[in-house]
Amino acid sequence: MAFSNDNDTDFEKRRPSVESKALRINLNPSIYGTFAEIGGGQEVARHFFRVGAASGTIAKTISAYDKNFSDNIYGEEEDGRYVTEVRLEKMLEYEMNLLENRIKKSDHPEKIFFTYANTVATIDFTKKYKGHGWMGLKFQTKPNESYSEIILHVRFHQTNAKLQQEDLGIIGVNLIYGCFYKHQNPKNLLKYLYDHVDKDSIEIDTINFKGPLFKNVDNRLISLELIKNNMTKAVMFNPDGNNVLPARILYKKNILALRGSFRPVTKVNIDMFEKSFEIFMKETEVDKNNTQVIFEITLSNLMESGKIDEKDFMDRAKLLCSMGKTVMISNFKEYYKLVDYFSNYTKRKLGLTMGVSNLVEVFNENYYKDIDGGILEAFSKMFHNNVKVFLYPISDKKGNIINSDNLKLHPRMKDFYKFFKYNKKFVDITDYDKEFLNIFSKEILKEIKENKNENWRDKLPKGISEIIVKNNMFGYK
Repeated sequence: MAFSNDNDTDFEKRRPSVESKALRINLNPSIYGTFAEIGGGQEVARHFFRVGAASGTIAKTISAYDKNFSDNIYGEEEDGRYVTEVRLEKMLEYEMNLLENRIKKSDHPEKIFFTYANTVATIDFTKKYKGHGWMGLKFQTKPNESYSEIILHVRFHQTNAKLQQEDLGIIGVNLIYGCFYKHQNPKNLLKYLYDHVDKDSIEIDTINFKGPLFKNVDNRLISLELIKNNMTKAVMFNPDGNNVLPARILYKKNILALRGSFRPVTKVNIDMFEKSFEIFMKETEVDKNNTQVIFEITLSNLMESGKIDEKDFMDRAKLLCSMGKTVMISNFKEYYKLVDYFSNYTKRKLGLTMGVSNLVEVFNENYYKDIDGGILEAFSKMFHNNVKVFLYPISDKKGNIINSDNLKLHPRMKDFYKFFKYNKKFVDITDYDKEFLNIFSKEILKEIKENKNENWRDKLPKGISEIIVKNNMFGYK
């Protein structure tokens, strides 16, 4: 047996050091593999060499630091970039194939193989770009078992290259250790990645689990764990349900974001998106081919009952993914934080689609008591030159349509609001479907749970009610 759980509990109670983790792996006679590290030095391999007994674990280490040398080994990239997920996957595949070709399984039937790789850019000399990197492990836990993978992306917050490298080395050891000894519980594995590392110094903003060991792992739930554990402020996943790097999705893009609970997604949500998208496409310098639409859910929206219901979250996520939407989960309760986040990746035009009631809340001063500059500071970030709000109307109890012209704010906010209104920061959606104004997700949710009639079906986009019924979503019975 490659692994034994004997004394695991006692070992873990001591919160093993980085050295203890590396040594435990080195002393396991079955674990055998290679290290390929580019850009941040051989920081991970270094830990395994320093603790001793590495000869039975490490077949090879390599640092193809020169770009030409790296290209000769792993091939050239079409985009000319080296710190990418694609590059990392090539490294893992190449090194594993090389390991299998040079170390015959037939001669070592007890061995379980692994390949660790990273490609990293640490902070530059100007300290303008703090750096980031990809790392991953391709591994087995039993001889002749198909390979599983964990691939993650980190962003550095340290302003010292040496400290960044040290953090990288520790997380690398934690990853390898977690893959071999914590793979049964991916959520715990995730937490242990930060053993002996300050969360403020390095951020994990994307992670994906693949392979037979993780066949029951939904990477969207793993994304949620990153937010819950305060490892990052925002995560994104594509319609396939795989976590994607926010920077890759958002970099130099025009962005249209629609925030909601999507519990469930309704015809109102889709009408808001479609109508605002049409307007956004007419803006100058907005190209459809360079525009990213984001359906965003805040953590606060997922915690209405005080805690996160994972089934409820997955119900929302699966419905949005079934419609081909890119979903973002964030810890940004306030809209200005969302805009500030997007501004890290693009200087192009941003559009926010929201209902009138949401805009009224945006002008509530109580939301901004925790920042020194109050609402003025928040709005300076939210309403910069490239941002517009596309406003979907609501209907009051008397049937009157409320839009940007007649919404009601606190008297102290009226003149403040007029400034942004005058500068055309608000664009009313006028070609809305009036029937949709009487659709409310909370009422639909109640109808789904009670299941007394099927009126709720007509209030949802085509095909959505069928998915809800088939999968017993949102309490449907």
